[in-house]
Amino acid sequence: MLSRRRAAWQAEGPRWMASLKAACRLHQWPPCHLPPHTHRKTSLVKKYTYALPLRWADADAYGHVNNALFPRYMEEARTRMFQEMLPTDEAGRRQHAFVVSRSIVDYRAPLSYREEPVDVHVRVVTCRGARLELAYEIRDADHLYAEATTLMAAYNLETGRPRRISQAELDFLARYTES
Repeated sequence: MLSRRRAAWQAEGPRWMASLKAACRLHQWPPCHLPPHTHRKTSLVKKYTYALPLRWADADAYGHVNNALFPRYMEEARTRMFQEMLPTDEAGRRQHAFVVSRSIVDYRAPLSYREEPVDVHVRVVTCRGARLELAYEIRDADHLYAEATTLMAAYNLETGRPRRISQAELDFLARYTES
């Protein structure tokens, strides 16, 4: 019985997503109602771009960058983006930290090692309370290698508890939020 339900759901899944996309186009709903891998970003999306240099050690024997390194690439881009927002002193950083609670990566194409950097685009999907969701694209001009989302929590490492995102942080993150 369960396998029949699963088969029915899998058969219905693509039709359900197609009808949701059609409804969004018809009613001109913002694309942020869809998961990041179901739509293409427009030029209205503000994003942070980090040109990530590839490392020889990241490649396997076939010359492909190991997929397990993509979350590290996302972390590196996110850290560079947050450098401007976070306090410079260690105590301030511990009180205004962000921790990753979930990360989802959809691999689209193999990334071969090369001398040229690959772009990691970061944008803010949602930001409210203590919750922050970021979307990523690892790409170059010709290929999309991966799309990902990261759910983060604003966290105070001193108290060991979540905290609200400050107004200064909200103002900074608004630069990279869909308009």
